[in-house]
Amino acid sequence: MERRDAEIPTKRSNLSDGGGSEDRLSALPDDLLLQILLKLVDTAVAARTSVLSSRWRRLWTLLPKLWFYPGTEPLAIRAALESHEAAALRDLDITLLDATPESVAGWLPIAARRLPGHLKLVNIFEPDESDGQAREIVAFQLPCFQNATSIHLQLGYLGMALHPLGVFARLTDLNLISVQLYGSCMLGEAVSSPRCLSLQSLTVYGARGLGNFTVQSESLKRLTLRNVHGLEQLTVIAPALLSLSVICCFHSTTTMNQPVATISAPQLLSLIWVDAYDRRFTQLGKMENLQRLSTYPFFVYGHNDSHKVVNSYTMKLLSHFKLIQTLNFKLLYPLEITNHEYLMGDITRLPNIVVMNLHIEPKGHSFGTSLFHLLSMCTGVRKLTITLDCKTSHPVQTVCSAGCVCDQTPNWKTEELTLNCLKRVNLSNWGATDHEAALVKRLLEWATVLKTMTVTFDCSVAGSKAKEFCQMLQIFSRPEISMRGPYFV
Repeated sequence: MERRDAEIPTKRSNLSDGGGSEDRLSALPDDLLLQILLKLVDTAVAARTSVLSSRWRRLWTLLPKLWFYPGTEPLAIRAALESHEAAALRDLDITLLDATPESVAGWLPIAARRLPGHLKLVNIFEPDESDGQAREIVAFQLPCFQNATSIHLQLGYLGMALHPLGVFARLTDLNLISVQLYGSCMLGEAVSSPRCLSLQSLTVYGARGLGNFTVQSESLKRLTLRNVHGLEQLTVIAPALLSLSVICCFHSTTTMNQPVATISAPQLLSLIWVDAYDRRFTQLGKMENLQRLSTYPFFVYGHNDSHKVVNSYTMKLLSHFKLIQTLNFKLLYPLEITNHEYLMGDITRLPNIVVMNLHIEPKGHSFGTSLFHLLSMCTGVRKLTITLDCKTSHPVQTVCSAGCVCDQTPNWKTEELTLNCLKRVNLSNWGATDHEAALVKRLLEWATVLKTMTVTFDCSVAGSKAKEFCQMLQIFSRPEISMRGPYFV
């Protein structure tokens, strides 16, 4: 054994000091050596440095961060956590491959006792719908992390139950992704103020088993619910809440019951409601401080009732507000519109809008008619951003066939419109087409007090074409308008 220890420093010294006999690397302070081990970003590799010498033997147990990757045995994770000696474990990052509830339950309670920092647990398993429903109803119990500040669980629909007792005293951020919830303890009960005293941000994405979600929190500031399957009742009472996102939770429900939502968030600044909306069943309460609203995309053309239903959600939601500081709105065109009904006429009024961020996915169609209709409903807008969203399969330069119905109502080319509050226009991801040039020309005529127009182009547009487009716009523009962008002279 002594001979081996004598040989290791000699070999190591050739690496550390250019061939001298002194082991300068091991002579460094613990803090610096730990920084070297942290660069490995792998606890198993860091632990193997113990073979270098007695100086390194248990150094890895002092690491403030631990990482475990797919292939690590649950017993090895448990042993590492039991051996860990650092005063504070700031980060625990574990990635598993098709884990079982039993394997997670073997080490998770130890982590709960040891961790005053951040937990990230990812289980790599992507079932299809049939697999997800057919998995055996077995769940691990999430213990109470009394000192953890952040928990991120991405479980691949691994079954999880919540412990009915205990307080998450320091938890500020909780992310639950692809979770299958079981047990008598409800998620809302676990994350409400009596048990989560400091929770500020909660994200639930792709959850199952959450039919009723009621959260009452004095500290919560950000709440995101997305693709929560089967959600029937949502109650949020959060006086400090600033941001709320509800995306595809109610509209996709397969239950026979009418989903009900009650929101009490008087300080709310940002609302993303991309979901079913009916005033009879969705009570948003007073949101007098709301500054930003995002809605479902609006289908410009439709060929079935589902398009009209989605559009009705958007219009009913907008009717709830008299004033919106910033509206994020999207116009969506189908690729084929020959036998589709034009639906823009369903927009009969809009609230007062100060800033509009308008995304348009035209699929190669002319969008002047729909834009004209929309702007005629909000003539008081002060700042307008129009971004063209173009899928890679339908690039921006695609042009619809001759005689397409998209431009058979060319009122925007002849009718007058006065936008006497509009001072700033941003045109983003444009394609430099003739249709767009004609539309910008009209927009310059409508915006009588415009001060600044900024234009950027899709990456597929050649520089020479973009420059030619900008030169054309400068001819249309008035001297007092500042034209900005990489291709303006």
